[in-house]
Amino acid sequence: MYPEKYIEFLAHFHGTRDYFECHEVLEEHWKLVEPKNRLSVWVLLIQIAVCLYHYRRGNLRGALTLINRCLEKLEPNFYHIENVGISFSLLSNKLEEMKTQIEKGYSYKSMNLPIKDEKLMEEVQILCTKWNVAYGSPSNLQNNYLIHKHKLRKK
Repeated sequence: MYPEKYIEFLAHFHGTRDYFECHEVLEEHWKLVEPKNRLSVWVLLIQIAVCLYHYRRGNLRGALTLINRCLEKLEPNFYHIENVGISFSLLSNKLEEMKTQIEKGYSYKSMNLPIKDEKLMEEVQILCTKWNVAYGSPSNLQNNYLIHKHKLRKK
């Protein structure tokens, strides 16, 4: 029902909290299905992950830029968000809340996307279990590699 790469994205987002990998996985899908559409729901989801990546690293300026882009893409993607099993209204609230936290300079806090489709939630949780990670656990802020992956990974 849902693309495999999307389920992987969600498992990274909620399980490993590897937002860099979220970007890599979903970008691959986006480039296959809508490569030129910068307003795509896939781009929106990628940008949410990248926003959290910057926020967790303490790059508030980058996080604020991205959260604003996400909020701009939100309304045009109402139906698409709902069609990928996420609650539009809850997502909108979470993004507005995150923007306020970033603007006030609050410390990063992990967030979950409001998945409303129970079957999708089950698939994501099964993948998290397979990867031996807990769904919904907070990000490990001591994992330097995870936090600075774009600088530390082998290319």
